[in-house]
Amino acid sequence: MRKIFLAFFLLCLFNFGFSQTKPTLTNSPETIRNLSTEDTLSRGSTRSTSNEKIKNLDAKIEQYLIISAERDTTIVDTSLTIQRYYKFNYLRRDNFGLMPFNNVGRSYNSLNYDFESTKLMPQFGARARHFNYMEIEDINYYDVPTPLTELYFKTAFEQGQQVDAFFTVNTSRQLNFSLAYKGLRSLGKYQHALTSTGNFRFTTSYKAKNKRYIANAHIVMQDLLNEENGGLIDSNIEFFESGAPEFRDRAVLAVNFENAENILEGKRFHLDHQYHITKPQDSSANNLNIRHIMSLEDKFFEYRQTKANEYFGTAFIQNNIKERVTLEDFYSQLQLNYNNVTLGSFQVNVGYDNYNYGYDKVVRLINQDIPNRLKGDVVTVGGKYKKQFGKFLLKGELQANVSGDFDGNYFLAQASYPITKGINLSAKINHSSRMPNYNQLLYQSSYRNYNWSNNFKNLETQKLEFKISAPKIANITVDATTINNYTYFKKNKDSNLVKPFQNDKTINYIKVKLSREFKLGKFALDNTIMYQKVDDDNAVLNVPELVTRNTLYYSDYLFKKALFLQTGVTFNYFSKYHMNAYDPLLAEFYVQTNQEYGGFPRFDFFINARVQQARIYLKAEHFNAAWTGYDFYSAPNYPYRDFVIRFGLVWNFFL
Repeated sequence: MRKIFLAFFLLCLFNFGFSQTKPTLTNSPETIRNLSTEDTLSRGSTRSTSNEKIKNLDAKIEQYLIISAERDTTIVDTSLTIQRYYKFNYLRRDNFGLMPFNNVGRSYNSLNYDFESTKLMPQFGARARHFNYMEIEDINYYDVPTPLTELYFKTAFEQGQQVDAFFTVNTSRQLNFSLAYKGLRSLGKYQHALTSTGNFRFTTSYKAKNKRYIANAHIVMQDLLNEENGGLIDSNIEFFESGAPEFRDRAVLAVNFENAENILEGKRFHLDHQYHITKPQDSSANNLNIRHIMSLEDKFFEYRQTKANEYFGTAFIQNNIKERVTLEDFYSQLQLNYNNVTLGSFQVNVGYDNYNYGYDKVVRLINQDIPNRLKGDVVTVGGKYKKQFGKFLLKGELQANVSGDFDGNYFLAQASYPITKGINLSAKINHSSRMPNYNQLLYQSSYRNYNWSNNFKNLETQKLEFKISAPKIANITVDATTINNYTYFKKNKDSNLVKPFQNDKTINYIKVKLSREFKLGKFALDNTIMYQKVDDDNAVLNVPELVTRNTLYYSDYLFKKALFLQTGVTFNYFSKYHMNAYDPLLAEFYVQTNQEYGGFPRFDFFINARVQQARIYLKAEHFNAAWTGYDFYSAPNYPYRDFVIRFGLVWNFFL
């Protein structure tokens, strides 16, 4: 199956390459959503050289298109806004609600959760390492009138940097290619905390001249390596919290071990193509098309340690521990889509999933044999519906596993209505039932405690969400989630070592998020506040009651508008709670209820500037560390970052 898929995938790429036509450039942009009105190229343009006949035509910013996996279209944005500043980080997205570890490229402790799910299969384990693992929905495709390059750079911590380089070009109006690589190496301030990661992406898009056939494909290869030290040893916690000058050099603090590392690697080949049976016309006509999506992904997680450590309990072997778990997953889905302006948009689909998760050996314990594989096939069926009733927009989708060893289903319904200009009301309901993650069902290790095979029930969630979008008043989101059979990691009372458990009580989780920006002249105050409440008898889902981020900043043009400047202070805070602890062998967070963490403020001072298409960022992170107390943690025994000054830039080139 894998060889057949790869042969088909490469054949499609080969055909795309020979389907080129003479380049032409149209002056009419594609259908675009979410246009940026503050982009620098909206007030200017770059000269197009893609066609001799129209070489004097300017290429507008609206023609540089970004197409998501769901085929929603936005444009390239070179503006400098406070929201863009929030995204200037290793993840390249707003990380509100995430608590970073002390070295860049490591994990994040989640301060809130979103249980909305449209996944029917278990997820691969090592979830603490997946924040920077690019999934199918994280890959974009492009359509540009001239070659486009974006360069991202930011300093790291000790002997390292992070970069993200991207290039895309249309060889014709029918064919686009893009190449990108995000790389990081950072030694870190603490002992044995190095990170080294790489994310390579290649995409191609093709559309026939008559627009009947459209194809998007990508290849992604990723390797995410972390040295692991188990955090500070308990006896050194007081040295860190004392703030004594002799311990400001964090490398002198002792950690639990210095001989371990883990790595997550994956490669994916993905193809999404569509053929219109009826000729594409305007929205008032009938439209019938067939869409096919298929994806092959191989990934593995490996933990390596030169000598066993009692931190994880007793071990079967004492030296050169090396344990690897793999997942081979092939997915294919066939869709039939029908659209009519009167009836709406309909979709029926059928999918097939072939999975192979596990190890190369069987483990025999005194009371239990641990198998080495979860392997099988799953067939799914589902459908979608979308209809605009005047101003009222209704969407719905459902899917279910109809055969195979894994049961699962989900239902999602959305409705939105613009009350007045600038105020939109929406509601969403989601029901999901799926198996827990693979590493909660089956895990093997050289450490005796980390071996299990479980027959857990499906994780079931029901979520109801209401949202008011009114930028001039406030954006408010309220969601209430009910969770049954919640599966989590926690230390066993008998062994005091981490194992998976399944909750036997219903959990009720309410989250309210409010965002609002106030402007007065050249000053602005941007606020995001989140309130959370959990009703959980067993205290296995723990979140802070309050999370807030507030930024006071000043913006203005300087040097005859040659430079746009932003400068200000950001305040981050979350209330004390039983923060989850981190297990480096599993690369998972686990529940602990022994001590509360949080309640410390974080102040960042920043100066951002834009010169044409270059955005420059200078930031003094956590500058209050020395005078508000050394009680800041990302997880138990893992201190957060001290005061540090970092800088970087994002630069776009339009050829």
